[in-house]
Amino acid sequence: MNHRISRRSFLADTGMGFTGLALGALLSQDRAASATEPEAAVPDGKPHHAPKAKAVIWIFSAGGVSHIESFDPKPELNRFTGKKVGDTPHRDVVAAKYHKSNVGNMQIGSKRYGQSGLEVADWWPHIGACADDLAVVRSLWVDDNCHGAQLSWHNGRHSREGGVHPTIGSWISYGLGTLNQNLPQFVVLGGAISECCGGEWAHGAGYLGAEYGGVRLTSNNGLPFLAPTGGRQQQEQDLELSLLGKLNRLAGVDYPDDSTLRARIKAYELAFAMQKAVPETMRLDQENAATRKLYGLDDARTRNCGSLCLAARRLVERGVRFVQVYLPLGWDAHNDVVGNHGGNAAQCDQPIGALVQDLKQRGMLDETLVVWGTEFGRGPHNTRGRDHWADAFCCWLAGGGLKKGVVHGASDPYGFGIASDPHYITDIHATVLHQLGLDPRRLEVPGRKRLEIDFGKPIREIIA
Repeated sequence: MNHRISRRSFLADTGMGFTGLALGALLSQDRAASATEPEAAVPDGKPHHAPKAKAVIWIFSAGGVSHIESFDPKPELNRFTGKKVGDTPHRDVVAAKYHKSNVGNMQIGSKRYGQSGLEVADWWPHIGACADDLAVVRSLWVDDNCHGAQLSWHNGRHSREGGVHPTIGSWISYGLGTLNQNLPQFVVLGGAISECCGGEWAHGAGYLGAEYGGVRLTSNNGLPFLAPTGGRQQQEQDLELSLLGKLNRLAGVDYPDDSTLRARIKAYELAFAMQKAVPETMRLDQENAATRKLYGLDDARTRNCGSLCLAARRLVERGVRFVQVYLPLGWDAHNDVVGNHGGNAAQCDQPIGALVQDLKQRGMLDETLVVWGTEFGRGPHNTRGRDHWADAFCCWLAGGGLKKGVVHGASDPYGFGIASDPHYITDIHATVLHQLGLDPRRLEVPGRKRLEIDFGKPIREIIA
């Protein structure tokens, strides 16, 4: 490695005094440590083909929502409750390993909604009312039957691989950039998934670099530590940020390929702009009474989820490209699916349905893609409770140039396995990227080999 110091580097470092010398030495060490990593050519922010959507709201329900008690009801379970699967008329469509399992009944009823006749379980009437705007995929699978599948939903990889792989939000930020220089291009609302299952990795950028990761905001106070503290005036903080920016840019003269430094500079500049933009964006009290009621902000049960969904709409409205919403509910229902799922749905069904309805009435749904998903489904052979089930589950999408009121794929009559059109989670990723005008194969990074399954394939059957 060449240890010679250029004239430009010497002037930059000494011009910053002892601070510059120390920072220059540290950055030199960092650069040496990462010298073996090839630097990627950052995309120009232009889509690869004509996009149908501008933004994404990615809603995630951690813990594993039962497909049977949500958007893939199975009335046949009630018909043959208590029998061995092998003793029922559907033994031939279910894998032999399940033949000795008992058929467990659905815990609630279901009904059909809209002109599409979409069947939805009774815990979800508000989302059901949006049936004619939904594209439901009932044939998803993952290869992780533990809660680590939470990370798989976001980056397509197994949790044991860690956080090195970029998430769907970071790929979009990397490929398209921002629509608003005063707000992050990738915002995260709600608490992150637990550390056992990915934690911050679920909205991280992995090897793409920190500048493409999600920025955590809160729906009430915006960004923690955003306002000046300790009695300082705004002008004082402005001067401090200006100085930090100058120091970082001077260091960047000699280290133009340092992605961490670029992320740091970008973060300071963005933080300065966000001091005005974020508080205004998160002022949910600016919404009229009808909108607040629509999202359930006047009800203690729905207020939390409603605030997150309304904040997501306001962020997209102001140019945020990707909003990831972690709903603050746990859907792990091993012992009591009625108590767990019934209580959780009562908190989030109205706010999520309101989001779709609100986007539609504002003319935003056509250019905003809403995705609701969970890590896996719940086993149909249980009764009072349901265990993890990775062999078959469902999700739904709305807006962004997709077909309306359609169902794609199917699980068997009991919900044990996939009967037609199986899709791994990266097919959902590929569909979202396609609607935004991105081809995942053209987002390759030098030195980072991706598996065929990483790319996924757009689900053409749900694209309008």
